[in-house]
Amino acid sequence: MSAAAVEYPCDDAPNLLEEAEELSRKLPGYRVEIIGGEITVTPPADGHHGLSLTDLTFALAALHGRESKVIQAMGVWLPDGPFDYAVPDLAVVDADFVDHLVEHNCYDPAVFRMVLEVTSSNYGNDLKKKVTAYAIAGIPVYVIADRRNRRVHVLTEPEYGEYRVHAVHPPGESFTLPESVGAPVTLEVDRVLGLG
Repeated sequence: MSAAAVEYPCDDAPNLLEEAEELSRKLPGYRVEIIGGEITVTPPADGHHGLSLTDLTFALAALHGRESKVIQAMGVWLPDGPFDYAVPDLAVVDADFVDHLVEHNCYDPAVFRMVLEVTSSNYGNDLKKKVTAYAIAGIPVYVIADRRNRRVHVLTEPEYGEYRVHAVHPPGESFTLPESVGAPVTLEVDRVLGLG
C-alpha cells in the first residue's frame, strides 16, 4: 500500500522574493536572481569579467545620452513568474527608465533595449535560462560574452519565448549591434571577451 504525500499550506513561509532578499543580505557582493521560479546565486566576478564590462561600457558610450543610458547591474522584472527578476551585467535602457520601477529595484522590461551578460560560474544560466527569460520579456537584443568558448552570441527578434536570430562571432571579428539599441555601434569580439 502506498500513501500520497499531503501538503499543508504554510502561511508564514517566506516567498521566493523574501528568500532572495535574505540571501542578498547574507551574501554581500553576490548577485541573487530568480529565473524560472528558481533562486540563482552568482559569486562576485573575477578581474577579467570586470575588465570586460568596463571596456564595454566605454565602447557603448555613444548610447549613453539623452535617449538611452548604459547601466551595469540594473534589475529587470521578468514576466514569466510572480517574483522572477534578473540582474544583467550590462544594459542599454531608455533614458526615462526611472519612471518604470516595478519592484525590488527592478524595472519594466519594456525600457530595456539590450542586455549583455559576461559568462562566469553560472554559465548555463547565461546561455540557457536567461535566453528564454529575456526573450519572454521581449528584450530586443541579448548579447552573451561567452568566455569559456571564446565567442560572442548576439540574439535578436524575440518572439514566443525564443530569439529568432542568433549570430555567433569568434575572436578577431567585429559586429554591429542592431539599430534598435539606439545608434549604430560596432564592437570587436576581442574587446567584448576582454582579450585585449
